Amino acid sequence: MDPQLIRVAFVLLPNSLALDWAGPAEALRIANQVLRSQGQPERFALEFVGPDPQAMSSVGLQLAGLQPLPTPPNQPQAPDPRPLWVVLIGMPGQRIPVDDAPTQALLHWLRGLRLAAGQVELVTICAGSVLAAHAGQLAGRRATTHHQHLEELQQVEPRCDVVANRVFVEDAPVYSSAGVTTGIDLVLHRISAVCGPALAAQVAQTMVVALRRGPNDPELSPFLAYRAHMHPALHRVQDAVSHAPDTAWTVPAMAEVAHTSPRHLTRLFLEHAGVAPLQYLRRIRLAVAQTALQSGRNVTQAAEMAGFSSDTQLRRAWHQFAQRGMPSDPHAVL
Repeated sequence: MDPQLIRVAFVLLPNSLALDWAGPAEALRIANQVLRSQGQPERFALEFVGPDPQAMSSVGLQLAGLQPLPTPPNQPQAPDPRPLWVVLIGMPGQRIPVDDAPTQALLHWLRGLRLAAGQVELVTICAGSVLAAHAGQLAGRRATTHHQHLEELQQVEPRCDVVANRVFVEDAPVYSSAGVTTGIDLVLHRISAVCGPALAAQVAQTMVVALRRGPNDPELSPFLAYRAHMHPALHRVQDAVSHAPDTAWTVPAMAEVAHTSPRHLTRLFLEHAGVAPLQYLRRIRLAVAQTALQSGRNVTQAAEMAGFSSDTQLRRAWHQFAQRGMPSDPHAVL
């Protein structure tokens, strides 16, 4: 029994959304595959569990051979001491039904979990957080869910700080994601925490998905930072700025991309990205300048490629954001 392995138990009820569990499970499988190719041991042991040995999925696929709900490692006489991630999955519909026998059995089991970071952690995907709320596991915690279930989540657990318009929310030992495919984003974040960001990036590349990290990661690239939201107009602006940082961007020009007013765009940036539009622009331009310097360009060339009007403007922005080193140093760090 490898003590480094983390057991990841996908809890499958009747009508569980297939993509909620299949996407994250594939991400973990690929992570193990990459680790093996590097001569390293696997880190994730996937288990598919439920109150019943079989269940019909949301797409009509019969799931058989499901294992029983596991005994957590921090309970007396637990047969497996390895860390456990419990993954709760959403179901289609406007509200999550909880009166049927399988769901009642699951809720009874969930109420007995003693969550603890590094031992028993809870991962909810889509409306899986509603199930966690019914079991009392979200009281006093921050969590998110699919936008159609935000109100339901708040009604079920008024003591939960329900966060809207976020890809995922981290409140260890509880990790919650929004709708359907955001479960992949959350699991990539967890893979990064366990195996490092380089391996998580390889998994994301293999899956052909964008790697969006958590909002509190201190090592975020500016190209990835400020993106843990789900506002489409804001993503359009961020994509445009990232793809053409040397454009003569102004707040009105960005607002045109978002099809909104400059004032409203500024409010959107502050509310959803936590940064002002021009501050975001300078961050992106600094990242481009740093990349240019690291590839051998001089300061003048780097400033031009990044959209700064002069070397002086680049140096001023560099010091404004308290970057380490000098812009002329290719090893300077953002």
